[in-house]
Amino acid sequence: MRRLVRPLLLTALAAGCGMAFAASADQVPSGRLPAWAVPQSYRIAFKVDPAQTDFSGTTTIKVKLTQASDHVWLDGAELKVSKVTVTDAAGKAHDAKYVEADPRAGVVRVDFGSTLPAGEITLQFDYSAPLNAQLQGLYKVSAKGQPYAMTQMEPISARFAFPGFDEPGFKTPFDISITLPDNQVAVANTQQVSEKPAGKGWKTVTFAQTLPLPTYLVAFAVGPWDITPTAEIPPDAYRSKPLPLRGIAAAGEAHRMSHVISETPSIIRALENYYGFGYPWDKLDVLAAPDFSAGAMENAGLVTFRDWLLLLDKDSPARNVRGSFNVTAHELAHQWTGDTVTLAWWNDIWLNEAFATWMQEKVTEEVHPEYRADLDRVRGAQGAMANDSLVSARRIRQPITGNGDIMTAFDGITYQKGASVIGMFENYVGEQTFQKGMHAYIEAHKFGNANADDLVDAIATAAGKGDGFKHAFKSFLDQSGVPYVQTALEQKNGQTVLTLKQSRYLPLGSHGDSQRTWGIPVCVRYGTADGSKVACEMLDKATGSVALPGASNPTWVMPNANAAGYYRFSLGKGELDALARQVASLGDTEQLAYADAINASFQHGDLDAGQVLAALKPLTASRTSQVATAPLGQLEWIYHHVAKTDAQRARIADWVKAAYLPRLEALGYQRKAGESDDDALLRSTLAGALGLDFKLPEARAELLKQGEAALQKNADGRLNLTAANPDLLGDALGVAVQTQGKVAVDALVAELPQTSDPALRNGILGGLASVEDPALAEQVRDFAISKPVKVGEMASLLRSGRDTQAQRDATWTWFDGHYAQILARTGSFAGGFLPMLAGGGGCSQKEAQRLQSFFGSRMNDAAGISRGLAQTTESIELCAALTARQDPASITR
Repeated sequence: MRRLVRPLLLTALAAGCGMAFAASADQVPSGRLPAWAVPQSYRIAFKVDPAQTDFSGTTTIKVKLTQASDHVWLDGAELKVSKVTVTDAAGKAHDAKYVEADPRAGVVRVDFGSTLPAGEITLQFDYSAPLNAQLQGLYKVSAKGQPYAMTQMEPISARFAFPGFDEPGFKTPFDISITLPDNQVAVANTQQVSEKPAGKGWKTVTFAQTLPLPTYLVAFAVGPWDITPTAEIPPDAYRSKPLPLRGIAAAGEAHRMSHVISETPSIIRALENYYGFGYPWDKLDVLAAPDFSAGAMENAGLVTFRDWLLLLDKDSPARNVRGSFNVTAHELAHQWTGDTVTLAWWNDIWLNEAFATWMQEKVTEEVHPEYRADLDRVRGAQGAMANDSLVSARRIRQPITGNGDIMTAFDGITYQKGASVIGMFENYVGEQTFQKGMHAYIEAHKFGNANADDLVDAIATAAGKGDGFKHAFKSFLDQSGVPYVQTALEQKNGQTVLTLKQSRYLPLGSHGDSQRTWGIPVCVRYGTADGSKVACEMLDKATGSVALPGASNPTWVMPNANAAGYYRFSLGKGELDALARQVASLGDTEQLAYADAINASFQHGDLDAGQVLAALKPLTASRTSQVATAPLGQLEWIYHHVAKTDAQRARIADWVKAAYLPRLEALGYQRKAGESDDDALLRSTLAGALGLDFKLPEARAELLKQGEAALQKNADGRLNLTAANPDLLGDALGVAVQTQGKVAVDALVAELPQTSDPALRNGILGGLASVEDPALAEQVRDFAISKPVKVGEMASLLRSGRDTQAQRDATWTWFDGHYAQILARTGSFAGGFLPMLAGGGGCSQKEAQRLQSFFGSRMNDAAGISRGLAQTTESIELCAALTARQDPASITR
């Protein structure tokens, strides 16, 4: 699964090792279900009309009992079960009782009425349930006024759609059939094998049996779907048959899927070549969901996406086109790591998500090297480090103590940190060696389950490494935090040596313990008479050193060569000055590592704002857009939190203007024929930053022209949204909203319900999110929880407008008064996100205290609130501590 601000929202005994308490006969499982009842297969039949509020189903599960029992534990949530039948090993049927043992967790008990011996039994459930309103399980959405029903089961929402053993370690074949209105379409994980009349106005569609799957990968959809003609990906060395490929979208939209259909074969071929293992399912459908809680979901054979990632044309924003490829590569990588080989328990979700993120980047580098996935890897890791610097950060392999730990596991630690750690150890053993280990891992566990030990052992065996390597790898999996490598140059016995000292990186104001040790593959680039060299050393103790043979004297060092390591570093003042003089000669990934080192030193309290401005300035000259724009986030924080006077803010604005405005003006504000998408993305980044964040008059004037044109009405009374550059629509409307006020806000609020194009909807939402007037901000927040705004769109309006204390106070007051409505829309999947939605961006002890006070009595309102509260509170406190340390006068010195 891929999160784009991806909201998704069990006591374990040594859960980090994949173990948990087994329930006694009378104990409700709070962790994993007991291992003595194992599903062997499912037959799930549904009757679904998306126009209705409920659906019905019959689920038949063959279960192997390894011990005698008078009951079985399984999962079910909000199901109205009318009848349960248990058939024993002798073929005798008995009525059974369905008991909701823990409705909040979705755990149920089925009582047989008598003790049955060990052996195979069959459970059959007849039930009905509501079509979910929170984008989980089997849920209802609409597009252009027409209703659809579709599924999102990960992580633990299959229990909303059918009763079962809703854990990843239980993989079985599924037989799926759907009875639906005869004028509609049904799709599922596998190819359709039959269609039969089922009474007046109904038909029943049956699908081929799946290969073994966990419940979270079961998927189907019902509605007036529009389906592209079937394309075929030809056979290759790893797959003997053509692979049918289709695009599925809301009525009338499938023609916009030609781009993703054309890109998909190259992704499949790259993945098959890497893994040496053919795509395993009988077909591949990609579905554009009208509303969705995630970015995309890797369901075997039926991959679902937010619609704007798949519905593309010549006018689509460049970021959507690039995002479409990246997310498609991520989800298709899951077909091997996640679907073919599945985690045994949720503490190893990184085996799915980290590997899909890492593999996505490899595929993108192969197929679209111009997208610079190598820089995405570095930026992703640095983003994860911001969260990993919190004492409340998760581990990659976080013990599971409840559903909240499952719901909050889909974060930057799992995805980007996990991918970075994988890449670091791949770099350490070599790409071909790592690939050999991956081949062995996939082959050994195909269509089954695996845990972290299985993966690490496979890589160690391929590399001929022993326990030291395994310990180093696991040191990043089993403890949280960012390693902080402090360095110093020394001369020893006529040789240049870089001394190393490791600890946990903790920002200013943190109360954490810095004494922590990892096994870090440290690689250092250093200056020589004829250029530079790289030296590497495994730092697995608190201190160490790396020799730099042939180093020039004096020399310079980049302590994270190629930015391949997941760690931060510090340099003494002299070494930092020497590195700054060499920045332009470093590779792009190393320049990003330099930018992060400056940021880390600032947050550590070692540099002031003025020193940061000076240190980051050389990066703005880079011809690589990701490097040139790397300082913007840090500058924006200083602009809003450090600068106190008009003169100080003007100094930062002048810095930004000198560095970026000439580049933006050279690009222009309109698309140019034949320009690269990198230019389009840079234009979008600079226009948004200069026009909205730093409010440069030159950029705002150009954006306002486009925003005003977009707000003009066509002859049919609709807004002329296509008058703006598609890449700048949200920013242009944002400046128009800030300039025109209520007239613009009312026009956009009226337009959104009439607009089905997802890119245009995103532009409207972006414009509304830029509102600054307090009364209009209140109007936008009210609009965010109304029906015209989709559940998956709501947060884009609610998390904006937090730059000032007054804005945050207004947001807080509104959230306090509308908490019940927000919870009702999102509670089942976004519990961990709620504290951030309420108090994110805060920067004072008062804000931290009111957040704690509000949620202290609401921890059980939704799974994941506890962790979200801890991390949001800590982030607020760290911001307050860093702000208190600043000397605003340093900006103008």
